[in-house]
Parts: sequence; structure tokens; C-alpha cells
Amino acid sequence: MTTFVHELISHSAQRSPNSIALQIKANQLSYAQLEKEVNKVAQGYLSLAISQGDRVGVYLAKNQENVQSMFACSLLGAVFVPINPVLKAKQVHYIANDCQIKLLITNNSRLKALAPLLERFSSLVTIIVIDADEQALAQQAFSEQLTITSWQSFINQGQQVSKDLKNSIDPNDLAAILYTSGSTGQPKGIMLSHENIILGAKSVSMYLQQSAHDNILSVLPLSFDYGLNQLTSCFLVGAKCILLDYLMATDVIKVIAKYEITGLAAVPPLWLQLSKATWPKGTAQSMRYFTNSGGVLPLPTLAALRKNMPQAKPYLMYGLTEAFRSSFLSPQEIDNRPNSMGKAIPYAEILVLREDGSTCDSDEVGELVHVGPLVTLGYWQNAAATADRFKTTPKQAINAQGTPLAVFSGDYVKRDADGFLYFISRKDAMIKTSGYRVSPTEIESVLLQLPQVDEAAIIPSPSIELGQAIIALVVCSSDNKEEVQTQTQTQTQTQKSIIRHCQLNLPNYMIPKEVIFLPELPRNANGKVDTKLLQKNYNKQAYSLN
Repeated sequence: MTTFVHELISHSAQRSPNSIALQIKANQLSYAQLEKEVNKVAQGYLSLAISQGDRVGVYLAKNQENVQSMFACSLLGAVFVPINPVLKAKQVHYIANDCQIKLLITNNSRLKALAPLLERFSSLVTIIVIDADEQALAQQAFSEQLTITSWQSFINQGQQVSKDLKNSIDPNDLAAILYTSGSTGQPKGIMLSHENIILGAKSVSMYLQQSAHDNILSVLPLSFDYGLNQLTSCFLVGAKCILLDYLMATDVIKVIAKYEITGLAAVPPLWLQLSKATWPKGTAQSMRYFTNSGGVLPLPTLAALRKNMPQAKPYLMYGLTEAFRSSFLSPQEIDNRPNSMGKAIPYAEILVLREDGSTCDSDEVGELVHVGPLVTLGYWQNAAATADRFKTTPKQAINAQGTPLAVFSGDYVKRDADGFLYFISRKDAMIKTSGYRVSPTEIESVLLQLPQVDEAAIIPSPSIELGQAIIALVVCSSDNKEEVQTQTQTQTQTQKSIIRHCQLNLPNYMIPKEVIFLPELPRNANGKVDTKLLQKNYNKQAYSLN
């Protein structure tokens, strides 16, 4: 029985030692080899006096050392903190100090970017650099307070340690801290137990029907719970995971064909690119499934993907890092309920509650509350934020596992008579206009019905007459983008067609008062639309109808 994070690798190594676990370009590692390398890293940690509960930061692209560094923490009961490689020095500095990272593993270029701030890393003792030797590091001027060493020296040092790797950790002990994107302020560290991670892998592998025969393509950041799960679910079943840092959608398509990929997970921006790319005939014949999370997948995009991957089953999913994932829509229901979030994933129980805590009726909007063992341990050293989001499990929950806390998501949803969930809006995103509460998502879905609209975001702007006015920010399809941006007449015509479409499909109070065209929507490190930045840049003061 798999109980701890490192056992995802070791148990598959016992079952099928020669099966390929990781593929990074031309480099392959079998499960037996990967287990051996993970053990070497854990011995290296011992040589640096890393022990149970210590935080280890991993600030790397998707590579072999990244994977080994994370999973080796589990052997000692240490805590891995994956840091998105696209984050800048100040963001990394904040994360490192927030959770008191003791050891940081990175590469030379990122170390150089961090150099001006190294004196201010309060708890950091050692930095390991995976792509520089000791001589090169000695020639660079870094903080004298830190030990900075090469990966090979770190591994060699660990081989001199004869201590036993056994530990006394519990499945509910802290295994990892994942930091949110911070689009609503400084990022918060979400604490995951070993049980959280293992059950997340089991849940996904169950409903995706993953097996050792799968070749799973990992394109998402491993600092993202959705990306990390590509590794954990893959290792659970003994499948092959292909790590890819891509530049263009065509890179992904080539890898799908080259490695006969069977499963791919992505977020809407990549799916949009893939839907518009050219797929040579037969490219996707190996594809068994694809999944979406991190935002709504527009129906035209979904239709194009299904056309390009005709044998692949689409799984549309909803999740929040505080509880990993809450629901998925079965491929069998895609055509019947394309706008639904589906039903609860295995190991999750979903309630829809009114503000007074009572259960909503069918088709009544309420807050999504996630119950069960996928609920994480709260926010790192942030009792106030934890108490606001993690609350006593409601009495009406079945809660077969008896978990004491539930996650109150802050998302408004409704459940139909057949038990299918539908997303309405985030609590803090609801717009109050003309005395009505309006969901931005509802307006965005109407805009995305237009063939000339690729992406859309709705923000509020202060209004003397309305309280808040509705502003639409639109990205046009590639066929129309150049014209819209360069020709005022075409832009005006497109604005009129968008408003006319809204007038036909929305009540008057939900019709945008202004349409702004953008070349692209800004996104945070996890690929989600940065609505806070949009409001900062396009939110007008005291918007007037005159």
C-alpha cells in the first residue's frame, strides 16, 4: 500500500524496475534507476543535516534533478517547496523567507539573478547548483554567509554518509508547500500532507483509468498542483512521464507524435494555441484522453481539440489548491452538459451551502464546500487566512472519512436535479450593477460564443449611475486581430457586433458598457487570467454613462 510520497516511485520500482519512469529529451530513467537516484539525493540531504520538517526549495525547470529533489525529501520527512521557474528574484525571496527554506536547489542562471538578494534570505544555509562545477562557482562572488556547492559535489558528499534513511513520519505529516500565484496579494503557502498527495494521485488515476501502458506528457509547472499530479498519478500506476518545457504549441504536437503520448493535461491558454495549430494527419492517434483545469475551456476551442484528437476523451475539471481538485465532467456528459463542472472526484464530497450554512435546493446558487481527505492542512503560518477558508465540516456532510475541516471555496455554484455542478462566479468577483449581482463568468461565456472572440474577461469599473459598470476586455481571433488593432472602422464594427450579440443574449443590466480590445490577456504564473492587473490597468475612476 502506497502511503508516502517517495513510495510512489519505490513501489513501482518493485513491480516493474525496468519500466521507464521519466523521459527528458533523449534521456531516460527506469523506475529502478530513479529510485536509486532519489536515494542518493536523500543521502546528500543527510550530509547537509536536513531533517524531518526542514523546508527544501526546488527552483528549477522540469528536469531530472527537480523530480529527484522533491521525492527525496519524503525519505527524510523533509518538506519540498517547488518554486515556479518563471518567478523572479523578489518573488523567490518572499517564498524562501515565508517558509524559512533551509536548502535551495537551482541552476546557475537563476542563482545569478538571486545574487543581489542572497544576503536577505533569512533561513537559507545552502544552495546547490545543478549545472556548475566547484571551480566555476568559486570564481563567482556570492554571499559569504551561504554554502554554495555543485550538484555533483552534493551527491558525492552524500555517498560518504552511512546513516539510515528510515524515518518515523505519519501519513498526515507535512510533505509539501505549494504557493499560490499571489494575484490577490502576497502568495500563501498551502500545506499538503503525504495523504493529500497520495489520494490525489489515486483519485485522478481512477477516473482517468490510467495504467502502466500510459505515456503521460507533463507540460505544466511542477509547482502547480495540477502539474505535480502528472508526476504522482503517473508514478502511482507505473506509467512513463515525459517532461517538456515547450516554447510553441507545435513543440507539444511534435512530442505527442514522437513519444506516442496517451494523456495530456493543460490550461486554457495552451489549449487555445493547440486548437489553432496544425496537426499533421495521424499525430494524435495515440491520445487516449486530455484534461483541462485552471479556467473555463471555451466550447469552440473544445470542439477544435476534439476534431484534432478524435480518439481522445476530454475531461473538464474544477479544482482549488486548498483541496487539490473537487469535480470533473465525464466525457460521456460533454455533449449533454458542456457547461457543467460535473460531479465530485473520488475521495471528495461536495456541498452547496447558503450563507446560513444550510443546504441549497436544486438550481439554487450557493458556496461550494469541499469535504474529505483531500482537504489540505491550511496555509503555512497564516492562522487568520486558514480560519477564514478552512472551517469545521458541516454536520450535514456524509464525511465517511471523518475529516474535521472542510474548505469553503469562495466560489458560487449550483447543482441541478441530477447532481451536476455549474460554476457561477467567485464570491469576490461578483459585480454589483444597477442593484443586481452579476457573474463575470456568465457574460464571458456569452462573448466566447462569437467566432471572432478568442478570449474574454469581464471587470467592474466604478460608476456614479450604476454602482459598478461592466467592462469587457476581448482578444480577437488571429484572423481578425490585426484588423481590429489597426483599423478604427473595423474595431468599431466589431464592438457593435459584440454589443449586439450581448443584447440578444443577456438582460440589459448585464450588457458591457465598454469593449476594450487587447492583443492578449495578462496571466499569472499558473496561467490564470490576472483580473487584478486588468482592473488596475483598465478600471476607470467614477465611470459615467455620459
